[in-house]
Amino acid sequence: MTKEEYLAVASEKYDELQALNKIDNFYDYEKEFEKLLKELGRTLFEKNINISDLSADRLKKTLTKFGYVEINKQHPFSNGANGFQISPLLQELLVYFGQLECYEKCPEILEKTIGIQVGHSQVHRVADTYGKELEKTIVTTRTLPPLKCEEVLYAEVDGSMIFTRDDDWKEVKVGRIFKSSDCIDPNGNQSWIRHLQYLAYLDNNKYFTNKMDSVIESFGSIKQRLVFISDGATWIRNWIEDAFPDAISILDYFHAIEHLHQFTDCCFKEKEAEKKWVEKQKELLLNSNVKQVIKNIEKLAPKNEAAKKLISYYQANSSRMDYKKYNQIGCGIIGSGAIESAHRTVVQKRMKQSGQRWSSTGAQNMLNLRVTYMNEKWDNVIQLVKTNFKHTNLKQTG
Repeated sequence: MTKEEYLAVASEKYDELQALNKIDNFYDYEKEFEKLLKELGRTLFEKNINISDLSADRLKKTLTKFGYVEINKQHPFSNGANGFQISPLLQELLVYFGQLECYEKCPEILEKTIGIQVGHSQVHRVADTYGKELEKTIVTTRTLPPLKCEEVLYAEVDGSMIFTRDDDWKEVKVGRIFKSSDCIDPNGNQSWIRHLQYLAYLDNNKYFTNKMDSVIESFGSIKQRLVFISDGATWIRNWIEDAFPDAISILDYFHAIEHLHQFTDCCFKEKEAEKKWVEKQKELLLNSNVKQVIKNIEKLAPKNEAAKKLISYYQANSSRMDYKKYNQIGCGIIGSGAIESAHRTVVQKRMKQSGQRWSSTGAQNMLNLRVTYMNEKWDNVIQLVKTNFKHTNLKQTG
C-alpha cells in the first residue's frame, strides 16, 4: 500500500471522525470512536496485506481482532495458524479467556471486550489444542531460579477432586514448589509467597511423582534443605521416603489439629473445657511433644474408637511432627495452607464450577493451561501461537 492509498483510506473516515465532536456523552464518544477505528483498521489491514485488488475467489476470510478480513490465498497469512482460520493474536485471546472462565461465558466476554463474535465450541477447540501442546514444554521445565546456599526449598503436595465423564469423581494431584526467600510478609508471619511453581496432573500417583522428581532434582542434591509439607496420605509419605530420604518431611500442623478437633467433638459436653484441653495439646505439639499428647488422648478417652484412630494417625506420622525444630528451618512454615490455596486457584476456580464434567484428556489440557498461567509463563503460549506447531508436527511424523 502506498502512502497515497493510506491517506485516501484515512480521508474517507475524516468526516465521520469530525462528526464525533457533536457527541456530548463521553461514553458514547469513546464507543463510536472505537468502532470507527476498528472499521478503519480492518480496511487498512486488508489493503496493506494484499498487493492489489483481487476477485473474491482469490481471497480467504480469516477472523482477527478487527473482525473478518480477506487475505490473498497466495499469502502465507491466509491459512490462519495451527488448523484454525483465526489470526494468531486472536487465538491467544481465546486461549487466555478459555482458561480463565467456563467456555459458555467466553463468547459474551469476547464480544463485550473486543467486539468479536466467537462460539463457545470454537473457544473450546482452540484452548484444548494449545493445552495439549503445552504438555510437551511444562512436563519437566523448572520455572524457579537456582537455590542459593542459605535457602530452603519447600514442596507441598495434595489432591482434590473434579467431576469427569469417565470415572465420575477423579483426583487431581497438585504440587507447589517455592523457596524460603520468596516467603514475604512485612508483619512477621511468612504467609505471602512471591515466586513459585505449580504442577497439576490428572493421572496415577507414579506419573505425578515422576514429574515432581524431575523439577526437584533439577535443583541438585540439597538434602535437608528440601522440606516437604503434606497431610498424612500414605502415597505421599511413601514417595518422599523413597525418592528423597534425606529431605525433611513435615505433617501439616493444621491437619494434625483438624484431626484433634474431630476427636474432641465427641468427648466434651462443655465447649470451654474442650477449648482449654485442645489449646494445651496444641502447645505440646508445637513443642514437639507428640508422645505426651498421645498419653493425654489415652487418658481422656480410654478404649474409645475415635481415640484409637487419632493415636494411630499420630503414631504413624510422629517422625514428621517435630514442629519446634521445623519452626527454626527456612521461613518456619509448618502448615500446607499454600497447597490448599493452590487447589482453589489452579483447579477449582476454573474446573469445579456448577454442572462441569470433564473428559480425562480435556481436564489435563486445561490443567496445563492453568499451570502455565499461574506459573506466570504465558509467554510459552505466545511462542506456540507464533509457531505453526501443527504443521511442524506433521512434517516430523511424515
